Amino acid sequence: MTSTDEKRRAFRALHQDGCFVLPNPWDAGTARALQRAGFRALATTSAGFAFSRGLPDGAVGCQEMLAHVRELVAATPLPVNADLEDGYGATAEEVAANVRACVDAGVAGLSIEDATGDPAAPLYPADEAVARLRAARRAIDAAGGGVVLTGRSEGFVAGRPDLAETIRRLVAYAEAGADCLYAPGLTARDQVAAVVRAVAPRPVNVLAGGPAFTVAELAALGVRRVSVGSALARAAWGAFLEASREIAERGTFERLGDAPGYAALNALLRPDAAQGHGA
Repeated sequence: MTSTDEKRRAFRALHQDGCFVLPNPWDAGTARALQRAGFRALATTSAGFAFSRGLPDGAVGCQEMLAHVRELVAATPLPVNADLEDGYGATAEEVAANVRACVDAGVAGLSIEDATGDPAAPLYPADEAVARLRAARRAIDAAGGGVVLTGRSEGFVAGRPDLAETIRRLVAYAEAGADCLYAPGLTARDQVAAVVRAVAPRPVNVLAGGPAFTVAELAALGVRRVSVGSALARAAWGAFLEASREIAERGTFERLGDAPGYAALNALLRPDAAQGHGA
């Protein structure tokens, strides 16, 4: 049994050199499958989990999300990073309390973003976002400090694709105590390189949601961590929707022939099959 402290040390060490992929499962089964594939750490996806509950992203409450985090932490011996959205709090104090609850769930890392969910004002004012990040840092430090805190600036996915403002925010989040910085939605190499330079030596996470980058290309730009967000969940939904449409519209079942076999999935998800560590 891998202890929580061991998971946290291993996760922090992954950020110190090289570049690693942090894939995003949405339930215990996909977490175990990703472990068997050889990944060394996992991250939750707020969108992927919401989809699995029949909800859009942002519609899952804090307590349900924390229960999901506990499920994934228990599912494998790998370190788990939690997508804690904006911290689920109206105030910095509420963010701190929710961060502490997430730390107590056994995570090795967690992220706090600056998106509000309000289309009219999609980002928190910069000073408020910094205060919320500082509150998260204090909560982690009070709990022992081993959890990696990621500060996320969401402008490029929230309708505010301003690279200079994104960098200003990420630098401020680093100064507020973020261990890792993340701006989902970057699609150009010069954008990624500019973010890496601006927050160095702190590690940068890049979202890979399609063929824009390879791991090797991102590593060459100095990126330490690559996640896929909801992309794996959406890929699974894509296969499901194509197969269901074929059945409904054509009355044929060809797409089902592409599915993994029943015995193969049973073997993959046996409790004793997922006990080894990822490579």
